[in-house]
Amino acid sequence: MALYRKYRPASFAEVVGQEQVTRPLSVALDSGRINHAYLFSGPRGCGKTSSARILARSLNCVEGPTSTPCGVCPSCVSLAPGGPGNLDVTELDAASHNGVEDMRELRDRAFYAPADSRYRVFIIDEAHMITKEGSNALLKIVEEPPEHLIFIFATTEPEKVIGTIRSRTHHYPFRLLTPPDMRGLLQRTCDAEGVQVEDSVFPLVIRAGGGSPRDSLSILDQLLAGSGPSGLTYSEAVPLLGVTDSSLIDAAINAVASGDQAGLFTCVDDVINAGHDPRRFAHDLLDRLRDLMVLQAVPDAISLGLVEAPADHQPVLLEQAQLFDARRLASLAALVNDQVEDLRGATSPRLLLEIMCARMMLAVTAPAAGGGAAPSGAPASAGAPAASAASNWRAQRAAAKAAVAPAPAPVPTPEAPKPEPKPEPKMAPAPAPKPAPESKPAPAPTPAAEPIAGDPLELIRSKWLDIRKMVGKQNQVAEIMLTEAKVLGLENDELIVGHNTGALAQRLNAANNNKALVSAVKSVTGLDLQVRVEVGTVPLSGSQKREPQQKTWQPEVKQEEPDPEPEPEPAQSTGWGAPVALGGAAAEPVKSEEVASTSVPEQPAPKKRWQELAERGREAMKHSFTGGVPLPPEPEDEPEPEEWAPPAPSAPTSEPEPQPESEEEQMIEEATGPANYDHRDAKTIAMEMLTSELGARPL
Repeated sequence: MALYRKYRPASFAEVVGQEQVTRPLSVALDSGRINHAYLFSGPRGCGKTSSARILARSLNCVEGPTSTPCGVCPSCVSLAPGGPGNLDVTELDAASHNGVEDMRELRDRAFYAPADSRYRVFIIDEAHMITKEGSNALLKIVEEPPEHLIFIFATTEPEKVIGTIRSRTHHYPFRLLTPPDMRGLLQRTCDAEGVQVEDSVFPLVIRAGGGSPRDSLSILDQLLAGSGPSGLTYSEAVPLLGVTDSSLIDAAINAVASGDQAGLFTCVDDVINAGHDPRRFAHDLLDRLRDLMVLQAVPDAISLGLVEAPADHQPVLLEQAQLFDARRLASLAALVNDQVEDLRGATSPRLLLEIMCARMMLAVTAPAAGGGAAPSGAPASAGAPAASAASNWRAQRAAAKAAVAPAPAPVPTPEAPKPEPKPEPKMAPAPAPKPAPESKPAPAPTPAAEPIAGDPLELIRSKWLDIRKMVGKQNQVAEIMLTEAKVLGLENDELIVGHNTGALAQRLNAANNNKALVSAVKSVTGLDLQVRVEVGTVPLSGSQKREPQQKTWQPEVKQEEPDPEPEPEPAQSTGWGAPVALGGAAAEPVKSEEVASTSVPEQPAPKKRWQELAERGREAMKHSFTGGVPLPPEPEDEPEPEEWAPPAPSAPTSEPEPQPESEEEQMIEEATGPANYDHRDAKTIAMEMLTSELGARPL
């Protein structure tokens, strides 16, 4: 049986180097504070799965839950290292069973009560490998498990376990073993096996194991399997582990310390001839430089456990640490550390190793920064404080630049007094012409500077959507009516807005809607403007005045006619002529002010049949649409109605033109005739008027 299985701990007291986990778990077991889910995390081979088995054994012991299982009850015997196992303790490798179906099967099995134990325990190794779907399938039972169920998750990457499961567990982090703890574990294992192992072998095994108890015991097991009857020696362990012989490292360190270039390159040749990996040699050399730096800083580093070295080799390390200055030793370690990565995957590793050695020799043989030779009795490179070859090269370049730089420096100093007799400083009055731009009032008084920052019309157009939203905050109906409206231009202090539909343009000009539109323009743009909505969407260009557009017929709006002739007679300015007295008598001349005052109220006074129908249609339209807002016009295949054109001007007569009256009389005759009664309801009439006047289509 492998050593790591044979000497697996059976209780928390036998776990090595994990006191941060074993101590609180033991207290919790002895006090009966048991959680339904645990999470053990840490590097591979540090004892997570073994601790999970110990926890299951402690929970199901007859005398438990306890931190010290009895070891004789059926549960303890079945769960002991090398035991047959227990039906109530299930181990699952999530690396190969991580799907949603596997988790569903585990969930279904978890509801069954334990066969002959106190708890049913599920140990899920490599828990971070469970898929997201599988974790979600397992989540419900982890949140609310039965009283007999306990989960133990083990993982090397706890951050990959979904947070909903991780938050419901007690998390215990494991760590790698320290060299002293590992040395004790290896020594006890060798004593239990009855095998003699040289002390110089243990540092090799510890470094090769990387702090993992399982890996270290596996390496030791391999070495012991090939050892002879006299035990395991250093010479037998070195070739198996692939590490560099310490004698080669010693030779390289002595050559560097004494500046012996031939000795260093001969050492490299010995490394290659011995079959060692050049990159591994560089790593081992770097480890030796590290030990020497620690010994220089802490003389008792060996006794404190900071440096691991065999007892017979400790004096050699102490002697080597005194051969280097602290600064030079640190620069050598940094140089080797930078070159190690270049050796990985190199096509000519020996060449790169020799280049590294050449740079080390340059760093050692370079003169110290302050000059001077090494102290007597020490190697030329031992006591002289210096930086690395790269730093010396940079220092030489900096000195060369400094030698060249002073040449132009004295040039300005003698020339410094020369500017004094020159009247150049008096040229300061030259800024006197600069007031000229200050005196230029052109940019300041002209308000044209503001359009440079933003043209008001462009500002309104760019903020038109925001203006509509602001209108909607005050009047939602007005916002809907503005859907097809467009900004046309500015005339004086009035914003001209165009709309395709005349009825909606008229409603937007109403007091409540217009007030909301004016307020929105001011709050969004800061411009205090009046707003007028017109029919048509042809924009104005700059300050160009708006051309009179052909208006659509609107029966409720008075149609003004242009004066036929520019005669100064007041009676002809109304377009209808002067009023005639009733009864045919000659009327007295009426002043133009009276005509204007009397003609305005007389026009809308008579309400014809068609006007009553229009009003009924508007009332029906208000009830047919939400908020009284008609639908926007949609394109249709029917021919558009011809627009109304004003009649040609005619010579003024003593009586008004009878043409409008004839149309009204015709409509009255059609409406009041015996066979033309309209029996349709108000909705049908409203829909017909919407179709004919606004171009709307029924939904």
